[in-house]
Amino acid sequence: MALTAGEIAKQIEGEVLGDGAIQLTGFAPADKARAGDLTFAENQTYFHRAEQSAAAAIMVDGQFTSAKKTLIRVPNARIAFAKVLPLFFPEPTFAPGVHPTAALAASAQVDPSAHIGPHCVLGEQARVGPRCILHGGNHVGAQCVLGADTQLFPNVVLYPRTQIGQRVRIHAGAVIGSDGFGYVLDSGTHRKVPHIGHIIIQDDVEIGANTTIDRGALGPTSIGRGTKIDNLVQIAHNVALGEHCLVIAQAGVAGSTKLGNFVTLAGQVGLAGHLKIGNHVTIAAQSGVMHDIPDDEKWFGYPAQPDRQAKRQIPAIQQLPELIRLVAELEKKLAEATAIAASKKP
Repeated sequence: MALTAGEIAKQIEGEVLGDGAIQLTGFAPADKARAGDLTFAENQTYFHRAEQSAAAAIMVDGQFTSAKKTLIRVPNARIAFAKVLPLFFPEPTFAPGVHPTAALAASAQVDPSAHIGPHCVLGEQARVGPRCILHGGNHVGAQCVLGADTQLFPNVVLYPRTQIGQRVRIHAGAVIGSDGFGYVLDSGTHRKVPHIGHIIIQDDVEIGANTTIDRGALGPTSIGRGTKIDNLVQIAHNVALGEHCLVIAQAGVAGSTKLGNFVTLAGQVGLAGHLKIGNHVTIAAQSGVMHDIPDDEKWFGYPAQPDRQAKRQIPAIQQLPELIRLVAELEKKLAEATAIAASKKP
């Protein structure tokens, strides 16, 4: 697909410096760019490389000028990057209809504009909204609801009564609505506590591959609007994630913990159960959180604590071997002095 620099600038709120009619046929990093490609640069080093490349134009967000290349100046290069890629690499389209190998319950409802791929299963009273795409091998349990423009990538499983909003993307192998991990010790055996709740996933959520979200014991487990969840994340029963949260790979949230809006959990963060995490909280990678966290704080460590406190403790811990050695020397000298003093007593 070919677009002029002017057409691209209009769609990404940019300004053309140079030939606005130049045809651009692709997008690539400077070291891979070919004739006709658009590339981008965030600093002087990358800009120099881009100028020396075969690219026809450079997308920039600084006060760069060039006598060699057409520039598209934008307010923010990273945002523009996210906007421009779909222009050159649009997602594949899927024809409406139901594949012959799909198995649909008699009471299931599928909008005529939806695409149901091979070997999908839809349970009783499941509802699939307009323009939804089920790529293949998806299991949608009884009474599940999928809002408009939602995509289930291959082998996603939705347990019964899962409610999915609009424009939700759930990647391959994710399991939504499985039993919560709940047992009670009864006469020496672990008796299973039934989980009869469900899942609510609001609009514009994205869920990564092989992520698991457990349904509630009684009420719902809920994922707020615009939240993005990475691969290999575990969300336990009755957790409530707020809006626009980021949950990075291998993080885990234990049961009944509540997160505010715009919370970031970095990779391998673990949250204990029944906690309350405030709005705009950031928790650094591999932290173990065992206490509530107020709004607007940054925590890290194991156990996690406010970042300023943890940053003071880390250098102190690194000095412990030397401190231990010094204490041992002082103890030895004290013992020697005590022995000498005792020998001088009449």
